[in-house]
Amino acid sequence: MSLLFPFKSSTSKALLLDSPTTFLPGITVLLVVLKGLATHILARLNRSEVLKFKNNPPEAVSAVMDKETYEKSVAYTLVKSRFESITDLVDAGVLLCALFSGLLPFIYSKVFSPGSFHSAWLGASFIILISLVLSLISIPFELYNQFKIEADFGFNKSSLGLWFTDKVKGLVLSLVIGLPLLAGLLSLVNRVGNTWWIWGFILLFIFQLIMLVLYPIVIMPLFNKLSPLPEGPLKERLLLLGERTGFKANTIQVMDGSKRSGHSNAFFTGFGRFRRIVLFDTLIAQLSDEELEAVLAHEIGHYRLGHIPKGLALSFLSTAFSFGLIAWLCTTSWFNPAFGFEPGVLAVSFLLVGLLASLFTFWISPLFSLLSRKHEYEADNFAKNAMGSSKPMISALRKLSSKNLSNLTPHPWYSEFYYSHPTLVERERSLS
Repeated sequence: MSLLFPFKSSTSKALLLDSPTTFLPGITVLLVVLKGLATHILARLNRSEVLKFKNNPPEAVSAVMDKETYEKSVAYTLVKSRFESITDLVDAGVLLCALFSGLLPFIYSKVFSPGSFHSAWLGASFIILISLVLSLISIPFELYNQFKIEADFGFNKSSLGLWFTDKVKGLVLSLVIGLPLLAGLLSLVNRVGNTWWIWGFILLFIFQLIMLVLYPIVIMPLFNKLSPLPEGPLKERLLLLGERTGFKANTIQVMDGSKRSGHSNAFFTGFGRFRRIVLFDTLIAQLSDEELEAVLAHEIGHYRLGHIPKGLALSFLSTAFSFGLIAWLCTTSWFNPAFGFEPGVLAVSFLLVGLLASLFTFWISPLFSLLSRKHEYEADNFAKNAMGSSKPMISALRKLSSKNLSNLTPHPWYSEFYYSHPTLVERERSLS
């Protein structure tokens, strides 16, 4: 069956589109190099900024961390930054090898028998298989980060057995959930033809809504123990906060995040009557009841100010665009062949777009970071109004920054490019 996009091209245009096969690999290499240079420059600028204040921290930073904690924070930031620079370089090399070594077409030829390249299940299996092979390369780096870097700075609480078990569970979930979902998406082209990408977007939209309900009920308990927040002053305080801010959740749960990491967090998940508040046990241990209330007020602010549906809408729009792009690229005579595959194979186009996506999304990520920081400022202000003062929120942010060894002196370009949250100094200034 011919996989056609809704828009038809003339013969002359089709001939003009044949030429990208020859120069698309060169463009891809150029984009990989440009992204690599950008990440390297940003990382160097950030490390230089951190080192500039290493022995003479700004006054605003001195109010947050004592000398010993600040020195530890600087060391943690530098070690993580250098390690991330190495992993970025390795990732770039892996991507280039995957695209141009001939390995992917070789695996493809072994997976697909002649005439079976439109099989949705084989196509989904091919994508999952390649994803698994590429993920194996990152395992040594993940182990080093978890059991060396995080351990050296007191954050790792996981055992090797628990880490391995998590990996196995993740693999099983990707097969049980991901494989049928991918097969369903790929099978649409044989069912609805040219408009498959529209129906694919609708299918994924419904799936994500279902997962919002099922994730906290089915998926999260596979990895973490969730227990109700015990009765007492803290629970009463948080429930009263929910009532006066118009946010009622069926339950407040505590997650045993401490069995894996010393980092802390709080979030809510689900929607409607399935909505629930989740607090890390590390967060409860680190903050006072009033500070926990302020943190929860911040999370409620995201809900009350519509940040969640806005984020979902943005995600859905980008998904619809991606599906439309894949549908078009699959019909061209040059996209798949540029990387050694035959044209018109939807599974291959899915995989290639997935591999290449970061080369483009990297450059627009500052826009998403900017929007996220805007939402954080708004949620902070909501918490300030809900608490009647900015002091509890500022106190909580200071403690969390100290406990998590946050970088308090990032380079402005680096933070604007990468940070989804404003820096502590910026948040305090906004709250004051």
